[in-house]
Amino acid sequence: MTDPGSVSAELLDEAVELARQAGVLTLDWFNDHELSVRRKDDGSPVTEADKAAEAFLRESLANRFPDDAVIGEEFPEQQGTSGRTWIIDPIDGTRSFVRGVPLYTTLLALIDQQGPAIGVAAVPPLDEAVWAGRGLGCYHNGRRCQVSSQAELSRSYLCASGFEWWPEGAFARVSQTGARMRTWGDGYGYVLVATGRTDAMIDPGLNVWDIAPMLVIIPEAGGRITQWNGSTTASAGDWLTTNGTFHEELRTLLQKNE
Repeated sequence: MTDPGSVSAELLDEAVELARQAGVLTLDWFNDHELSVRRKDDGSPVTEADKAAEAFLRESLANRFPDDAVIGEEFPEQQGTSGRTWIIDPIDGTRSFVRGVPLYTTLLALIDQQGPAIGVAAVPPLDEAVWAGRGLGCYHNGRRCQVSSQAELSRSYLCASGFEWWPEGAFARVSQTGARMRTWGDGYGYVLVATGRTDAMIDPGLNVWDIAPMLVIIPEAGGRITQWNGSTTASAGDWLTTNGTFHEELRTLLQKNE
């Protein structure tokens, strides 16, 4: 019997199709040595590829779901009347994208009246994607996937998008556990957690479009995702994702005051 709180499989399929198509668009600019990179007010890079992929998604969503709201990284918020909101990050990991690193992702999420409903993370250069719908499970390229069963933090592998945003002392505390630390994370780090290839992702300073898809993907894969303060609200903040077995232990280390 279908969970009454689940979303429709058809809606999830549409979201996956759109995210993957938008991701394919970005490949037209990937590894282009003449790519123009502009700096936004916050210093982060933006390219023609970011704007083209988000414009495609916005137009596609407007045609299919005209009453839904849309929030994206590159364009102003579009108001809606349905109570549903789509959230877009056309290229999560633009810094990776402009350096030719094939680990950036195209992210699409849906939040409805019951909360996070759909999450898709496509990895265009690798022709890889992870997606989930509330009550429908998590899938990696069409096959059901789940987080790892690693129970010991000291034997785990942890991902991060970088360490420059970590509060002083946090890196030392986590590394002293014996956990193996890896980078080049961004959205791909969450793909690795959802598929059991790494055990945790530590990501401070995120915007809502960076994290929204993961609020469905990770729980449906059997893991845990919270802000460092324990909140699970879809909002900007410092986020921790794990396979669930040592989540609180790691969260305590990240929060600990000097």
